[in-house]
Amino acid sequence: MNTKSPMLSRRDVARGAAAAVTLAALGKPALAQQYPSADVHFICAFPAGSGADVIVRYMAEKLRPKLGGRAALVENKPGALGNISTEYLVRSKPDGHTILIHGASGVAAAASLLKNPTMDVSKSVQLVGTINKQPTMMAVHTSKPWKSVAEVTAAMKEKKEKGTYATTNPVGKVMGAIYKKTLGLQTVEVQYKTAADSINDLASGTVDYILVDNVFAMAQVREGRLRVLSVSTDQRLNANPDIPTMGELGVPMNLTGYFGLMVPTGTPEPIMRQLNEWTAEVVGTEETKQFLGKFASDPWVTKHGEAQAYFLKDIENWKNYVKVAEIEPQG
Repeated sequence: MNTKSPMLSRRDVARGAAAAVTLAALGKPALAQQYPSADVHFICAFPAGSGADVIVRYMAEKLRPKLGGRAALVENKPGALGNISTEYLVRSKPDGHTILIHGASGVAAAASLLKNPTMDVSKSVQLVGTINKQPTMMAVHTSKPWKSVAEVTAAMKEKKEKGTYATTNPVGKVMGAIYKKTLGLQTVEVQYKTAADSINDLASGTVDYILVDNVFAMAQVREGRLRVLSVSTDQRLNANPDIPTMGELGVPMNLTGYFGLMVPTGTPEPIMRQLNEWTAEVVGTEETKQFLGKFASDPWVTKHGEAQAYFLKDIENWKNYVKVAEIEPQG
């Protein structure tokens, strides 16, 4: 009886190697290999030309080469504190071909700022990747004499209820409320649909100061229209370390905004993982760091699953922010 193992021929070895390659290929989900199978629509929650629009178009352009020849189309759907775009996303087919690039912090905030939310974003939205960390900024028009938050505070105490400030997003609303409550101000909030709508009123003095996203603020700084006095984060940002935090000025807060890519819940796991990888690749480049730095924000890369965990935690945090600021949810 022959107990020796048969010798493998070169042909057998080659066949084995080919089989191993085939199995490895099968191990990679077919969905990820086939994605995308159509053009990808990137949704922006604010109008064309806005600060958010600049970020969305930058990311869409940088992701386009990864789409296998498919188009990267940007669609603007502004309104209702960003909820119109979020609702559009949730109603879309969960196949990775509709992606909302938006302030996920704003989506988390809206869950507590709206009295009757039309959806539970903790269950209907998946944050697949992050782009940056950014502040909301307190700024005044350059025609105003105020050079610091202390000077604005002194002026607002004199003006009492005649003092006014502009907001355009949920973070600005909370920042403004905490500032007022901490320092005992009576200033009146004026909510604008977009930040651009507020510029003429800031210039004319109809409103005294604005609490606005960093992208818009820094663009206006470069145009010589706005002067930034402080940021809403608890630490100064690497992109613009000369701007003090509100905490340093006696108003403790840590309202850190962040942009990311969101898809509807139900999007296949392989597609979400692929989008996370692509986003991390784009955000991790020096070019993106320089791009974000122009708007006083720092790049933020997260691994698959980390972004969603942070998002869910932020939704809970916003419940507390709204209580601390004593904000009445809108109807």
